Amino acid sequence: MRLFSIPLMDCAAEESEIRAALDSVPGVRALSFRLAARTLGIDAPEEVIPQALEAIRRAGFEARPAAAAGPGGRADGRAGADADACGHGCHGHAHGSAHDSAHDSAHDPAHDPAHDSAHGRGAPAFPRRPLFALLLALSAELLAFLAPAILPFQLAGMSIAAVAIWLAGFGTYRKGIVALSRGRLNINALMTVAVSGAFMIGEWPEAAMVMSLYAIAELIEARAVDRARNAIGRLLDLAPETAEVRREDGSWQRAGVATVALGAVVRVRPGERVPLDGTVTAGESAVDQAPVTGESIPVDKATGDQVFAGTINQTGSFEFRVDAVADGTVLARIVHAVEQAQGSRAPTQQFVDRFASVYTPAVFGLALAVAVLGPWLGGWGVAESLYRALVLLVIACPCALVIATPVTVVSGLAAAARHGILVKGGAHLESAGALRTIAFDKTGTITEGRPALVATDILPSAQDEARVRRWAASLAGHSDHPVSAAIARGLGEGAIPEAFRALPGRGVEGRVDGEALVLGNHRLVEERGLCSPALETRLAAHEAQGRTVTLLATPHEVLALFAVADAIRPGAREALAELHALGVRTAMLSGDNAATVAEIARQAGIDDARGSLLPEDKLAAIEDLQRSHGPVAMVGDGINDAPALARADLGIAMGAAGTDIAMEAADVVIMNDDLRRVPDAIRLSRSTRAVLRQNIGIALAIKAVFLGLAAAGTATMWMAVFADMGASLLVVFNGLRLLKANGMRHAGRAVSPD
Repeated sequence: MRLFSIPLMDCAAEESEIRAALDSVPGVRALSFRLAARTLGIDAPEEVIPQALEAIRRAGFEARPAAAAGPGGRADGRAGADADACGHGCHGHAHGSAHDSAHDSAHDPAHDPAHDSAHGRGAPAFPRRPLFALLLALSAELLAFLAPAILPFQLAGMSIAAVAIWLAGFGTYRKGIVALSRGRLNINALMTVAVSGAFMIGEWPEAAMVMSLYAIAELIEARAVDRARNAIGRLLDLAPETAEVRREDGSWQRAGVATVALGAVVRVRPGERVPLDGTVTAGESAVDQAPVTGESIPVDKATGDQVFAGTINQTGSFEFRVDAVADGTVLARIVHAVEQAQGSRAPTQQFVDRFASVYTPAVFGLALAVAVLGPWLGGWGVAESLYRALVLLVIACPCALVIATPVTVVSGLAAAARHGILVKGGAHLESAGALRTIAFDKTGTITEGRPALVATDILPSAQDEARVRRWAASLAGHSDHPVSAAIARGLGEGAIPEAFRALPGRGVEGRVDGEALVLGNHRLVEERGLCSPALETRLAAHEAQGRTVTLLATPHEVLALFAVADAIRPGAREALAELHALGVRTAMLSGDNAATVAEIARQAGIDDARGSLLPEDKLAAIEDLQRSHGPVAMVGDGINDAPALARADLGIAMGAAGTDIAMEAADVVIMNDDLRRVPDAIRLSRSTRAVLRQNIGIALAIKAVFLGLAAAGTATMWMAVFADMGASLLVVFNGLRLLKANGMRHAGRAVSPD
């Protein structure tokens, strides 16, 4: 994918214009927009790239090659803006004004909002140009109100107003003229026409005030939007920039993480952050994994365990072998995946874009009709007709509508990722709330994925219980069979058996404390003639629950039964109960035998259990559930369940802290395999959809009220600006509420982006 910098691409509306321009270029396979960095990735054959760049140029934007950006938007893979673009990274439909007025501070890293907040410093000083423009606009208003209506004072007032407009709105004018020259009626075009018209009909103080207020409101809005757009990128700053690496002579040296190679050994001391992904080779510690998985409880790490960049070492020192370079860590891949998700448009955003493409020209036409027909049909003077038309233009600007969806969606994506739920697009974030059924794989999803000792049944005999347990542990501890290993883990240490040997297909035998013993399956006990009706009853009770039963016996009697099963995951029952409370049906699709699947489903509280399914059978089951119940999600491990994950309306992978296969297979990845994140994701999706509806309702309601005032002739240009920018600010701050993720009950401690 080729990456290009587009300095004038500031907002979702301009993204839509570029997207529309490239839709007509054959051969363009995919587009990846990063508005915060003002970059566009184009996936197309090399011979198609010049055509795509020409289409962008015809749309009124300049595109130039940018350095290959890693996760976070910069060539070095760290969070931030593209080096060739404005570092401010903000939103702005009339962003030229904000961009120009803050240009110096934007290009100075010491004054970059993202840089400051990421490193714990306060926000930069508010740009002086719009504030100075507002002061001049107020002076022009006072001069017009207090000074005599004579030519010198009028010329002075017009001059002051013109300077204020130039300071606050030069960028808006520049972009507005380009848009008008190309027949595009965007917010810049509307503001250019409205302010110029007001100035020409003698409302020069009001024109200056409108442009100044507009520029200041845009800057406030831009900084608010930055919170959403930078919330993910700042996660990368959680990983330290240096690592303590072991040299060939055994000494330790600090080195930049970008220079650390695969296989290098890195040391992490207590209180330090882990710089890269790797496998522990020496030492033990507890590690806070909240930045990656959202877990609120530290996880114990020892030799052989994985550690992830950005997590916090808490108690002891340890060494680990580097398994991924800086741009390939789980943290970097999370950021990259969410940035790609931000480039895809949610269904609501697509609807709003289509609506705005019709709404804006219609408003412009209506304003033109008011200006032309007002003197004839309304009996207004020419100046009054023009003024009402200009007020109408400013009030009806679709800023709030256009910005309502991307800010809300990005906030939702950021909130999810910060809590260990990786959602790979706004469409998936929206669709989760509409789910009616969720189907789960059994092994490794509902259950732990490895056998465990779940019941011990000591039969009446002359031996005491402790001795029976010790004998069973002695034989099980020397068998390599998974069921025996589960029994050994459950019973603890035993003795070393004598004359130990395996009995293929049956079990093992040996002598402990001088007693001849066997530890084996039902068949072995039957062959030894030790079965009885009472024993068969006990065996049947365990087998009916899907358990594998192993028996310990002497040559004369059975001493104990040990039931092994794949235990249900901690939190699984709670997650399923929450899904039911949310009105979501549950199903389990498994290749295991039907009896075991039915019993696990009963224990977990699952509505519909289907066993003995091959991958193609799971696919058919998903289609059946879709026909019967509507939108269906599939939750699996991202490997064996790939066909079902792909066919479901939403694929959710248990990510095991971000395995590559899980990230590729599903639409949503649960980073720490906690099933309780599934209802969390649904709650967040429903909250996002509710906020989207609220934002669209707020924007339309405010427009309707002030359009009514404009029709009655009581609205002024000031009121128009407050109606337009007030609505925009309201929807932005409403969307930012999602960053708090209040509805995510089990997501642990959030990693604050500030």
